[in-house]
Amino acid sequence: MKRFLKILLKVVLVIIGLIVVAAISGAIYINKNFLNIDKKDKYSKVEMQEITVDGYTFRDLNRNGLLDIYEDGREPIEARANDLLSQMTLDEKIRILKGSGMGSGIGLGPSKESVPGAAGTIVAVSRLGLPSIILSDGPAGLRINPTRRNDNKTYYCTAFPIGTLLASTWNTELVGQVGEAMGNEVLEYGIDMILGPGANIHRNPLCGRNFEYYSEDPVLTGNIGAAMVNGIESNGVGTSVKHFVANNQETNRNNNDVIVSERALREIYLKGFEIIVKKAQPWTLMSSYNKVNGTYTSESRVLLTDIVRNYWNFEGIIMTDWYGGKNPPAQIHAGNDLLEPGTRKQYKSLIKATENNELTEEDINTSVKRILKLILNSRKMEQYHFSNNPDLEAHAQITRLSAAEGMVLLKNNETLPFTGVKNIALFGVTSYDFIAGGTGSGDVNEAYTVSLEQGLKNAGYEINEAAKNAFEEHRAANEKAFEKPKGTLQAMMNIYSPPEFVPSEDLLGQCTGSADIAIITIGRNSGEGKDRVEENDFLLSVTEQEMVEKVCDAFHAAGKKAVVVMNIGGVIETASWKEKPDAILVAWQGGQEGGNSVADILSGKINPSGKLPMTFPIALKDHASSANFPMEGKPMNANSFISGGKEKPEEEMIANVDYTNYEEGIYIGYRHFDKNSIEVSYPFGFGLSYTRFEYQNMNVTLNNDTVYINVTIANTGETSGKEALEIYVSKPGTTIDRPVKELKAFTKTPLLNKGETAELTLTIPVSELSYWDEENSGWALEKGVYVIHAASSSRDIRLSREVTL
Repeated sequence: MKRFLKILLKVVLVIIGLIVVAAISGAIYINKNFLNIDKKDKYSKVEMQEITVDGYTFRDLNRNGLLDIYEDGREPIEARANDLLSQMTLDEKIRILKGSGMGSGIGLGPSKESVPGAAGTIVAVSRLGLPSIILSDGPAGLRINPTRRNDNKTYYCTAFPIGTLLASTWNTELVGQVGEAMGNEVLEYGIDMILGPGANIHRNPLCGRNFEYYSEDPVLTGNIGAAMVNGIESNGVGTSVKHFVANNQETNRNNNDVIVSERALREIYLKGFEIIVKKAQPWTLMSSYNKVNGTYTSESRVLLTDIVRNYWNFEGIIMTDWYGGKNPPAQIHAGNDLLEPGTRKQYKSLIKATENNELTEEDINTSVKRILKLILNSRKMEQYHFSNNPDLEAHAQITRLSAAEGMVLLKNNETLPFTGVKNIALFGVTSYDFIAGGTGSGDVNEAYTVSLEQGLKNAGYEINEAAKNAFEEHRAANEKAFEKPKGTLQAMMNIYSPPEFVPSEDLLGQCTGSADIAIITIGRNSGEGKDRVEENDFLLSVTEQEMVEKVCDAFHAAGKKAVVVMNIGGVIETASWKEKPDAILVAWQGGQEGGNSVADILSGKINPSGKLPMTFPIALKDHASSANFPMEGKPMNANSFISGGKEKPEEEMIANVDYTNYEEGIYIGYRHFDKNSIEVSYPFGFGLSYTRFEYQNMNVTLNNDTVYINVTIANTGETSGKEALEIYVSKPGTTIDRPVKELKAFTKTPLLNKGETAELTLTIPVSELSYWDEENSGWALEKGVYVIHAASSSRDIRLSREVTL
């Protein structure tokens, strides 16, 4: 009987978890009393008056008939926040620290400001006239419900390209434009803050959320991330850069303890966040679920206060990931100001800690004041009237252009752009069912996704009927497998991956006789809550291998060519099959306009200029991190999303699940492959073009504390194009263990016509050539000669110059 009751209890907990998580996605409606929603108080019913002083009109937010300092927009923000803080009760302070629950955010609460599908809010303080601040998921676009009850209007958002693709552009100006468009949708849909971008490092190809993140390199990550933050926040709305820090696996993410050296933490995992903070000052950072060296990140005063605030001078607030951490008083003391989505348990814990003097009033006031500054700086305090009508057509065009610029041409044997091509045979189910982006909180409810088939049609090409009919027959025969999971939770737990098929000899005969060229699309998807696996994911399946081989052989036998398009969110194995097709294009997941963007590249309308933001290894085991990574890809338990799961005693802990030892240290990605002279399939920073570029006239000078690099790039080919310039630094004769070379700066040329040149200037602060000295717990700079490399990829150095420090 006891065993039965235990099983029954587990089933009930799982069902509760499913209900609440489904509510986050808007998949179902639940009663508002189920969630922690702050009830209306008497002040919310009192009409607010206005006060005129010195010819200026102000709102009397607290309805006292006086102009308080915090109500006076002419006063400095510091003075306004201090005045506001002095008027708050202890209960109001604690309530604002814990958020107002998912219910208000998803439209179940009493506030008229709620937006269905949002993730949560910062609680309103109606007695003082403070509005709630609404938070919604990102980072590939705003995620809210596209439809609402008793409302015929739709509220679709633009599905922008995934983070990995945007990093592949190596173009901070373009990424900033994407951010501006995304931020405009945040503003016009009445949201105050989008929960993104993601800035974690691609430690291993199997991390399920790599598609949300930018790169294996912190300099590329930080600069692309800063451009995105600046773009979004130019609209007067906020970002939450996540997941801080070392959140590099989804397996047991709520309790995993990252065991990492201080040097690797500083040089690799913190560095991208540091660059974003210093170049963009985002409104917020989001602490991650995991521990670092035994302490939950949201409870680590060393990370959140000593490093982020005291060393980096971060001015914003730090908030938890949803239900992150275990000890609310410890989180507030550490400098984690906002607990989301806010629970009664957290409220009671903070009250009790305050009564027992375990949480000081100083800690409470420090965090509350930061939150108050955010609220006072929001557009909502300006009474901005959002339109619910952003320019989705204009944003779709930005999506199309940015997606094309981030696509990477890996191989081209005189095949692209198309010439004399009219009829195209499409193989691979993803050709007809393109993947716009990953799953989970990084997903977007967009109005449409342009498939490769539709994109090619839009570009004026004919789609081969024999190949299309074979796909339709295959889909009809596997109807259930082609049903996409409904709701965010189902999509997370069951990654949509319809079965592939190998074309018959008869079909190939029909296609080679009627088509001018073949395109084979390889599709992959992943997302929140589950890591990828090697078999049938990183590796092509047996069916996919056979499909690539048979299609290429058949078209080559007919004197025709075959192209592979990779519609993927992360790295897959390419070494075993890359010699078979005539061209390979990494299309990544380009958002809702992905099919059009691929067609723009294939047709030659746009010259590819994307470069890899990570290494494509020959084998997964070639990554040093693969020795310490969960290879099984077990999905997250739905109930653990809310409960956080239980911590195990030390003797029961499982390696790479309960703890992960980052034994590789700083040697992630190309740093590892270069240090150990390991051959790769495609190196970091690699990408081909339809034209040729020559690097000329490199000059390096040292002025005060900055290294200045000047390089001229000339388009010596026949086609207009862009080139990303990568600057690496090496230290010959080093006396410490350090990488062979490291990326320290990058930029991109404008569009260069045939024969045109661009003179590019880049700078590297001398301090960025330092390494973390663990013996002395600080940054140290080796004196002597450094070599500055101008490169087209990490393994294609074009010019080098020396500088002496």
